[in-house]
Amino acid sequence: MSEETKSQTPPDHLSVNPGSEHFDVEVLKRGVGIRFKGKQRTDIEEYSISEGWVRVQAGKTVDRHGKPLTLKLNGPVEAWFEDLGDNPPVAKAD
Repeated sequence: MSEETKSQTPPDHLSVNPGSEHFDVEVLKRGVGIRFKGKQRTDIEEYSISEGWVRVQAGKTVDRHGKPLTLKLNGPVEAWFEDLGDNPPVAKAD
């Protein structure tokens, strides 16, 4: 991947949790679209493209610290920046 293509695709691993090491507010401000197993999802808490998994919240269940419990689902993950309009470059596992 060229340097320009890398800047036009989301990172391999991203989280919406501010306590995570994979949290990046600048990337999240751009808006990241996620397709998991061929279906577009809006409820993703964290993803890893190369490892092929996403984390989604398990209903309204929270742990003893008030943080949402998540489930790890395995499958093909694709991500793109929503601010690039129609047909943006898509990051996916090769």
